[in-house]
Amino acid sequence: MFYTKSFAKHFTTRFPGYGIAGIVLCLAAWMVSWSRIGPFYRYSFFPQWFGYILCVDALVRARHGTSLIQRMRWRYAGLFIVSSLFWWIFEFLNEAVKNWHYILDGPYTPFAYFVLASLSFSTVLPAVMETAELLWTHKPLRPRLPAGERGPRISLQTFILLEIVGLVCFILPWIFPRYCFGLVWFCLIFLLDPLNNFMGRKSIIAHLLMKDWHFGILPFASLTCGIFWEMWNFFALPKWQYTVPYIGFWKVFEMPLLGYSGYLPFALELFALYQFVLLLIGQEEDYLVF
Repeated sequence: MFYTKSFAKHFTTRFPGYGIAGIVLCLAAWMVSWSRIGPFYRYSFFPQWFGYILCVDALVRARHGTSLIQRMRWRYAGLFIVSSLFWWIFEFLNEAVKNWHYILDGPYTPFAYFVLASLSFSTVLPAVMETAELLWTHKPLRPRLPAGERGPRISLQTFILLEIVGLVCFILPWIFPRYCFGLVWFCLIFLLDPLNNFMGRKSIIAHLLMKDWHFGILPFASLTCGIFWEMWNFFALPKWQYTVPYIGFWKVFEMPLLGYSGYLPFALELFALYQFVLLLIGQEEDYLVF
């Protein structure tokens, strides 16, 4: 009992105030969204997820003593910028397969739609990475390859082969969208992760070569976020809906049950895209703990 009270006191002492603000913001935006309050409900997606991000970052800091916001400081804003750019890539890929579409609450000008969508998309990468860091604070879940090590690198022949696989995964959904729609969640992995590895950056391949299956915390983090995305989307407006061939049954919220599996490779694509951006700008440190 003494240990429990001591731990609780220690934890609450270390839990930053912005975490409490994040919880309040997230719950308030959730209520506004589902209750369709004012004109504010149409703008509730960003504050809801920003509150989630603040809350999870505070949890990580309380458990680990440091967090992404603390380590990155002003650079943290860059995660929101690149996240928005990332999701517009997926919007482009969706033009091939048309697996999701948006239900709006009224007409929007193209500029207003772009701004509101970009703001919403900006929360995706920070939310997944923060959730992965929270899972990392549990020692049994930590990847074996330390964050500061890049791990083994693939040969030139393997690099070329994987790039060809990535190109095939990119092209086929445009030719056979009804049968190959699932490949949009793998094409960027095969196109970018081998390049990251070959150029000496962090990569999924390095974890696989070391049989570091604990790197699965990243796909699990994305799935965790996916459950919240789909739940909070269900009664929201604007919202998204799915039209996925063959698996559009047994829906949990708007998402078909089997569709949740797409969140697993999606996390790996986010990681590969993030490392690729750092490669392009020549930044060595990525501030992640995994």
